[in-house]
This record gives sequence, structure tokens and C-alpha cells, in this order.
Amino acid sequence: MRGRVALVTGAAGGIGAALVRELAGRGWRTAGLDLRPAPDADHSVGVDVAERAQVCAAVRRIERELGPVEAALCAAGHYAIVPMSDIAWPDWRRMLRVHLGGVVNVCSAVAPGMTERGEGAVVAVASDLAIGGGSAEAHYAAANGAVIGFVRSLAAELAPSGVRVNAVAPGPTDTAMLPSDSPWRRPSFLQSLPAGRLTSPEEVALAAAYLVEDGTFCAGEVLSPNGGTVI
Repeated sequence: MRGRVALVTGAAGGIGAALVRELAGRGWRTAGLDLRPAPDADHSVGVDVAERAQVCAAVRRIERELGPVEAALCAAGHYAIVPMSDIAWPDWRRMLRVHLGGVVNVCSAVAPGMTERGEGAVVAVASDLAIGGGSAEAHYAAANGAVIGFVRSLAAELAPSGVRVNAVAPGPTDTAMLPSDSPWRRPSFLQSLPAGRLTSPEEVALAAAYLVEDGTFCAGEVLSPNGGTVI
């Protein structure tokens, strides 16, 4: 496994940075795509994942400098709590462009090479809100629901070529994306969880790494490390 190349979006922090560290610890060479520098990655490339031309150019550069991308993990995203009546169209559009568009752009860039080689793994980081929904989170839940639908459809399309496409849909995760006053950090919410705590980004990274390395029979699966938020 040593020396294989993994691309990670959203690699500058949170779940994306945890993915980089987990894969690096398993011997992968990592390329981090983010608007900000990704210090934990072997290569950091400044990219807006919502812009397909930028993503394609970044993948060409990575494959030229590191080698073929054999795993692509899409963790770029943002989060907001806004009542549906207050969500402006630009907010809907941005949420969809970053979450769904980011995954689509990465897959469009890496899938041709993976299918030609007859192997590869894609893991998209979605959210358990795509499964269970959430109050005042309609645009975030909808965008991540679209990611899961895309993953399952692309998995069916690419599985015969040897390329596996799956997703992880974590519950509330202990990253900077959840501010200190987030309702998901309230003791009353945490006490309602079977696990009694938030999911750690490292636990999400373990689930994703399983899909990359060991889950060779998984196609279109959605693993949801969520502490019992959704059962």
C-alpha cells in the first residue's frame, strides 16, 4: 500500500485533515485540495472544489507530480443553521455547488483514469442530516441528500469497471464547523445520544479508510458514524 496516492478535499481542517492523517499513517501519499493550505498533506493545492476547471487542473498536477490518484475522498463543505424561509437562493446555490458540485467535479476528474486502470475508490463525506433531516438545516440536508443519491448512482455505474464509490454520513462531529453555541453541543442533546458525545473526526476518518482499503465488497454503501443520532 505504501506510496499510493490519495486526494482529499477540505483537507485544511476538520474531517478532511483527519482523513489526511489517517491515510498518511497507512502509507498513502496525500494531496490536499482546499481554499486554505493543508499542512498535513504531502502536497497542498489551493482549489475551489465548486469550480470544475480548477479541480481538473489540480488532479492533472497531482498525477503528474505524485502518480495516479487511486483514492479520492471528498470532505469539502460548509454548514449553517437557517430557517427555510430565510434561506436566500444564493445560499441554496452555494450549498449545492460546494457539497454536490464538489463531489461531482472530483469524480469527473478522477473516474476516467480509475476506470481505465480497473481500480480505484471514491468516498464522499455527507451527513446524517441527509438521512434524518434537521430543523433549520434544509439546504444543508438537501445538498448532502443529493450527494448520497449521486454516490449510489455512480457506484452502480462504475462498479463493473472495478471502481468503488461509497459515502460516510457522520452525525454531529467535534470540529470547528460546530461553534461553541451550537445546539448539537448542548448537554441535553449529548445526553440523549446512546454514545453520550459527539463523533470525533478521527472516527469518521477510520470509517472512510475502511471503505478505501478493506471494504472491497462495498459499492454505494453509506456508513454513518453518528453516536446513535440516527438509528
